[in-house]
Amino acid sequence: MTKSIMLQGTGSDVGKTVLVAGLCRLAANHGLAVRPFKPQNMSNNAAVADDGGEIGRAQWLQSLAARVQSSVHMNPVLLKPQTEYGSQIIVQGKVWGQAKGRDYQKLKPTLLDYVMQSFSEISVGADLVIVEGAGSPAEINLRAGDIANMGFATRAGVPVVLVGDIDRGGVIASLVGTHTIMSDDDRAMISGYIINKFRGDVSLFDAGIDAVRRFTGWPCLGVVPWLKHASRLPAEDSVALESLARGGAAALKIAVPVFPRIANFDDLDPLAAEPDVELVFVRAGERLPSDARLVILPGSKSTIADLADMRVQGWDVDLLAHVKRGGRVIGICGGYQMLGRKVHDPLGIEGDPAEVTGLGLLDVETEMAPEKTVRNSVAVAVEDGAPLAGYQIHLGITKGEDCGRPFAIVDGEPDGAVSADGRIAGTYLHGLFASDTYRTRLLWSFGLSGETNDYRAGVEKALDDVAAELEACLDRRWLDELVG
Repeated sequence: MTKSIMLQGTGSDVGKTVLVAGLCRLAANHGLAVRPFKPQNMSNNAAVADDGGEIGRAQWLQSLAARVQSSVHMNPVLLKPQTEYGSQIIVQGKVWGQAKGRDYQKLKPTLLDYVMQSFSEISVGADLVIVEGAGSPAEINLRAGDIANMGFATRAGVPVVLVGDIDRGGVIASLVGTHTIMSDDDRAMISGYIINKFRGDVSLFDAGIDAVRRFTGWPCLGVVPWLKHASRLPAEDSVALESLARGGAAALKIAVPVFPRIANFDDLDPLAAEPDVELVFVRAGERLPSDARLVILPGSKSTIADLADMRVQGWDVDLLAHVKRGGRVIGICGGYQMLGRKVHDPLGIEGDPAEVTGLGLLDVETEMAPEKTVRNSVAVAVEDGAPLAGYQIHLGITKGEDCGRPFAIVDGEPDGAVSADGRIAGTYLHGLFASDTYRTRLLWSFGLSGETNDYRAGVEKALDDVAAELEACLDRRWLDELVG
């Protein structure tokens, strides 16, 4: 029998993703065949699984932690928000449909069969499956038809560990409150809890542990300190952007406007890890810094809507001023589409049928089309022959004069476009900055000298360090039962 455990949170963003990744690496280091699993994820940070199709980037990271190939079955339901009220639904890696929030609640029972099928697939040949919940089981208004938390756990018979975030305050109340409002059947699935993101002397929480046990009877399975190595791992979704601090002044300032529907922003993590780079995420109400030498337009789940928001923020004006000062621009996926003269959506792929004027920095036009490109890719940069590797997840076909100067050769075909003066570039290739040779040469072109970091090795080291931190602070008896 394959062992399994599920981490659910008392709320969103309590650190479940990193804990699951750390536990996967811990188990793998103990010689176990371990697999990550998340029944339902909501994120525009997607990856292309090794067996084809889309999954959350978090599950891709967790598969890396487990030292196994990623699979669409690790995240059978992925919701990609397109508007304030609706999302694209990806089921087992493929587009299944679209739905607004209320309509999706009616669809969830239908999706549970896919979830259970994928859980069975993932369990084959595994010693341990570590499952990540979504949101919180305390959202009892969503309990009927639930597939993300207790609905899955009770159906699959998977014991649950609750995770509480002490850094945000009220962790005792959140644990006790969750216990209070749960049904008896759901409450019976809880085997204990973990306190996450603790700062300072752990013994100061001894009385808190006693209080939680008195109210709930649940054992504490560990008090996890603020994991200092977790910051070197890719963040799961755009919630993390709200708390990212600006880096200190460095030789090269790179500005990134944060679109409302920003997608795959972990493209930028390798640049953020460079000591000579100051990566500035520009939020709504702020201006693009005039001393930035490079502006990167990131991916977007809704190009037309985010292009409109860019104009509302005045970032289009800032970008044109940046270019007039001699600054450079790189657009990735949706950001590439924005750089062109026009974006056409005759079929209403992103909403109502529309034709909008782009930023006009590249002589290209994009037409949205229903066929979605989803694949891992190998490539080479046209300018300097630097090897690239990444992935593509996009809708739309881009053509125009500047495509005659492609940014890269991807899977044997020209991709992207470069302006005649070479200062504006666009590409559909996500993950290009993780290619160490390309990143090194990009920084050289701005006058930076020296070798850059081995980004992938840094992520691997961070996973090992997080695993070691968890092994030192989690309950020894529980860990021995889990990975022994």
